[in-house]
Amino acid sequence: MSRRALAIAGTLAVAAACYVLLIWLPRWTSRATTGAAAAPSPVAPAPPGRKIKARLFYVAEDGMRLTSVERDIAYGDSAVEQAREIVAAQIAPVVEPLVSAVPPNTTLRAVFITEGGDAYVDLSREVVSAHPGGTSNELLTVYTFVNALTTNLPAVTAVQMLVEGKELDTLSGHIDLRRPLAKNLAWVQ
Repeated sequence: MSRRALAIAGTLAVAAACYVLLIWLPRWTSRATTGAAAAPSPVAPAPPGRKIKARLFYVAEDGMRLTSVERDIAYGDSAVEQAREIVAAQIAPVVEPLVSAVPPNTTLRAVFITEGGDAYVDLSREVVSAHPGGTSNELLTVYTFVNALTTNLPAVTAVQMLVEGKELDTLSGHIDLRRPLAKNLAWVQ
C-alpha cells in the first residue's frame, strides 16, 4: 500500500474515531471515579528542598476529559531537569479520588528539549503494553504529557513521546505520534 493511501486511511480512521468520540462519548468505565475534579492533592508530598507549583493532569470525573491539579514538585535547575521533575510527578502513582491516564508501572527513561522547543519524552514499554486502548483513553494519556509540559514550561511548545528510545506511530492505534504535538486544552475541563 502506498504512503498516500496509508495517510488517507489513517486520516479517515482518526476522523471516524473523533466522530464516534463526539457523538456517543464512550466513558472511561474501567478507571473513572467520582470526585476527581475536587481532589485536594492526595499524592505524596514533593521531596524536601526547593519546590515549584506545577499543573498536573488527571482523568476528570466524567472520564472523558482531563482535569488539572496544582502540585508542589521538586525544582529543576534547567528546563530539561524541570521537565524531568514534571513528568516524574505526572507518572507517580495517585490515590483516589484521582485517576491517572498513565498506565501503571510506566517509568521515565529520559527527557530532551530541542532549541526549537520540542520536548521528547522517552517512556518505558509499559505505557504501551499496559495501556487499556481506545481512542479516548489514548487521547487522555497523550495529552496528559503534552499539556503538563507545555503548560508548565514556556520553553516547551510541543511534545513527542518515545518508547524505549524509539519513535512510535501510536500508543494503541489511534493518535498519530510521529511528530511533536502542541498543547491542546480542548481535552481539559
